Amino acid sequence: MGPSVSVLLPFHQAAATLAAAVDSILAQTWTDLELLLLDDGSSDGGANLTADVARADPRVRLHRWPHRGLVATLNEGLTLARGSLIARMDADDVSHPERLARQVAALEAGPDLGLVACRVRHGGDATTSRGFQSFVDWQNGLTDPEAILLHRFVEAPVAHPSVMFRRELPERVGGYRDGPFPEDYELWLRWLEAGVRMAKLPEVLLTWNDRPGRLTRTDARYAPEAFYACKCGYLARWLARHNPHHPDILLWGAGRTTRRRFASLAGEGVRIRAYLDIDPRKMGGTPGGIPVWPPDRLPPPGQAFVVSGVGSRGARELIAADLEGRGYHLGRDWIPAA
Repeated sequence: MGPSVSVLLPFHQAAATLAAAVDSILAQTWTDLELLLLDDGSSDGGANLTADVARADPRVRLHRWPHRGLVATLNEGLTLARGSLIARMDADDVSHPERLARQVAALEAGPDLGLVACRVRHGGDATTSRGFQSFVDWQNGLTDPEAILLHRFVEAPVAHPSVMFRRELPERVGGYRDGPFPEDYELWLRWLEAGVRMAKLPEVLLTWNDRPGRLTRTDARYAPEAFYACKCGYLARWLARHNPHHPDILLWGAGRTTRRRFASLAGEGVRIRAYLDIDPRKMGGTPGGIPVWPPDRLPPPGQAFVVSGVGSRGARELIAADLEGRGYHLGRDWIPAA
């Protein structure tokens, strides 16, 4: 009989941080686990370090192959895993000793849940990495399944290295996909679209380190444009099912960046009836033949559907307050997407 939890820890050239990440898993209070160390062609000493750990602890299984990328490595890990629950871990993060135990308990107590994450602590400097800190704060604010579901088009609603999910999910809905998009965000969008319920523990159980060399900072697949290209297809399908005025929407945000990022919605069958904006200089304009309206031109609730497409700091909250103040209900009359 195999372990109840399989922890997938892929690594490539991570010798400087790998020991702390591995130690934090082996120090878990939940001991019925296997740690799959997935060496994606490292040449910096990480392989030797993990080989020593594997010899010392029978729960550790080390697998090596030539460098082929994160997606292929993770999918290989899924095929190797023996546990009924799969947990993720990254080579530069640190898990709290109670993390796995609390996630197992949450999944056992919630048979309707497919995935449980946890709140995370930003492991970098909150001042110099203000943007990442803001993202962590936003993400930590989404804990219940409804909040995660309704805010998934803003950004990834859970931190990839913080999750635990049921083994049957990748078997039923598919595992990681390779493409010009962030592999974790595409996975969450696909699973949520398939009806997978996700929750987040209120405790901070992972330190999420923000190193300069992280893929999210260096790889084009994690650039803002890649996120928008990825989510617009999922957003369009969601609108087709939930927008009572489909295919018409009002898009909040008439700036060039917002228009460019949501332009692909037209190819997905969504029609932008008007842009909403508070900038008086944009009023009266018709970019691409679409008029720009001030918020005061919003129809009463029930007569239009709004997609909020402005993601600048503070704007998302102001737009939400404005719409809710007018009686627009989140998920029924409007959805945030930036």
